[in-house]
Amino acid sequence: MMRRSLLLILLLALGGCDWLPRFSLVSDAQVERSGLEAWGALRQSTPPSGDAALQAELDAIATRLLIAAGERPEDWEAVVFAGQEPNAFALPGNKIGVFEGMFPIAGGPDEIAAVVGHEIGHLQADHSQSRMSAELAKSFGLRLIAFLLNLGDVQFAAEIAAALGLGAEYGLVLPYSRRQELEADAHGLELMAAAGYDPEAAVDLWRRMEAAGAGRLPGFLSTHPAPQDRIEAIEAMLPAIAGGEPVSPSLR
Repeated sequence: MMRRSLLLILLLALGGCDWLPRFSLVSDAQVERSGLEAWGALRQSTPPSGDAALQAELDAIATRLLIAAGERPEDWEAVVFAGQEPNAFALPGNKIGVFEGMFPIAGGPDEIAAVVGHEIGHLQADHSQSRMSAELAKSFGLRLIAFLLNLGDVQFAAEIAAALGLGAEYGLVLPYSRRQELEADAHGLELMAAAGYDPEAAVDLWRRMEAAGAGRLPGFLSTHPAPQDRIEAIEAMLPAIAGGEPVSPSLR
């Protein structure tokens, strides 16, 4: 019974705590170096788009949003990559990539602004650093727990450690990532409004993405909120955005 209680306590502690996002286990320089290395590898393996009009559109949108964000556009790089997947990403070192496939699904500049504003939000909020710290903390914590269980001659120590790994992944790392996505959405909406784009276009974007994403994982098993959950969260933010108020989305 005591061993079962110990397992329950450990699962709750690992799966329900909120302390990881407040600590940084990697330096800004380490995060930026990793981002630039990943960007360089991507540029070598994935060709940029040959569509000059798409690149010009992305440059214009990114410039307006970065100015609204108080950034120097010349310190950033935004590239349209060849590929039909509707995807975009941000990497430390002020790098933003948008694949060609995002443009036809987005439908227009306001929707692309929602995408780019979201990615700028990730970088300005240091989400990459937080994610790296969370992964390092999770890995160290699981090794420590496994060591202590074996040291105490706890029956089924290996199985318990494996279960804790699953609990940490679905109870801590993935929900934390979903919180980051909503934070980036909120920041992106604020940037859209400040740059003269229509924040309501973010709802249209995610409705289009939902229609294009049949068969995706349920929201609780994804690093991103389920599209409908995301749409509802964005809709709840829009009145504050329209009133020029700071957005404080529910991050749970």
